[in-house]
Amino acid sequence: MADIIIENAYILTMDPDKRDIEKGVVVIENGIITEVGSSTDKTAEKVIDAKDSIVMPGLINTHCHAGMTLFRGYADDMPLQDWLENHIWPAEAKVTDEDIYVGTQLACLEMIKSGTTAFADMYIHMDRVAQAVNESGMKAALSYGMIDFGDKEKADAELKEGARFVEEWKRKSDGRITTMYGPHAPNTCSEDFLIRVKEQAVKDGVRIHIHVLETEAELNHMKENFGVCSIHFLKNIDFWGPDVLAAHCVWLSDGDIKILAEHNVNISHNVISNMKLASGIAPVAKLLDAGANVSLGTDGCASNNNLDLFEEMKTAALLQKVSTMDPTVLPAREVLEMATVNGAKALGINSGMLRKGCNADIIIVDMKKPHLTPLYDVASHMVYAACGKDVKTTIVNGKILMEDYKVISLDEQSILEKIQKASKELVSRINS
Repeated sequence: MADIIIENAYILTMDPDKRDIEKGVVVIENGIITEVGSSTDKTAEKVIDAKDSIVMPGLINTHCHAGMTLFRGYADDMPLQDWLENHIWPAEAKVTDEDIYVGTQLACLEMIKSGTTAFADMYIHMDRVAQAVNESGMKAALSYGMIDFGDKEKADAELKEGARFVEEWKRKSDGRITTMYGPHAPNTCSEDFLIRVKEQAVKDGVRIHIHVLETEAELNHMKENFGVCSIHFLKNIDFWGPDVLAAHCVWLSDGDIKILAEHNVNISHNVISNMKLASGIAPVAKLLDAGANVSLGTDGCASNNNLDLFEEMKTAALLQKVSTMDPTVLPAREVLEMATVNGAKALGINSGMLRKGCNADIIIVDMKKPHLTPLYDVASHMVYAACGKDVKTTIVNGKILMEDYKVISLDEQSILEKIQKASKELVSRINS
């Protein structure tokens, strides 16, 4: 007997070898998809009727700072360096373990409710982040954000803490949590430190998560100090590879794009954050044409201000079209691949499509809505018309985290009350 059967579904498989199924079933056993087809002979303990709904892979957010839900709306409408140096970094210096725990709980709640089943996170107080993820039932690739600013003593301490966290959590939560090394960026980490991080990551068999060329200021800093941009700088120290997840990648030349594609670097495109901070427009269409693996991320709530990947998909598609003046660029199905298949590849997880043998990381989108009627093209609707609030059911590893809009894995009301209290106390500490 199966654990769950989803029936009467329009199945958006995202499987390149299998077409969508207009009225099909998905069978789940022991956290794995065992059948995707038009019918099944199996019975199950739990049967979900997905009539008038789309069943699809859960979305994957490949760049996030989950605890930054604490700073949603805290410092808006200002340049990145002013935003970081005069507002966010001073505020982060005042946060506690408990703040980050509650903030991450809120992020997980928001992501579950909007159809995200896995995310990559780089932040601080990461043991509490991992605890919140563990309790939520979600998947996450977590890294402690490391900055050394060329200080050898700080570099030693940061790498020690990064390594401790990697070892502490890399085998926990039945594989739902994986760990990465998180050097912040080439302009905040020294060359020697980045070399050591790469060596340690290879030794430990884990991936690396890093910000790269988010701003023109970073590009200019690297050229002035090293004579090359971040892409060539990291190439020269043998940093690049399929084990690297590079967030942003906005200020790229055609040569940079070639390097990233040739080294099979995973890229996280954070379109809304980049737009809000006026960081620039990443050359996503060129990256995809070059064969690079480009996924989608929201960045933190302080620069987005939400974690809705449906909104991210639509914005990514529209911005590429208008920036290239080509309405055929980044069609809906390709954007969906970025949010599912490509995201799974970036995190190294067996998810992102509905196929036999894949993890049962699945969402059900309610199509019985005025803004989703009539329906001609499912992929188009998911990108251009749907939003996170249309997700009615979220499943991770075969466990139902939300059903019929009610979150089961977390206490929503308690989290909302705790975050209100934590935010008020944080502001008081910042202003004291």
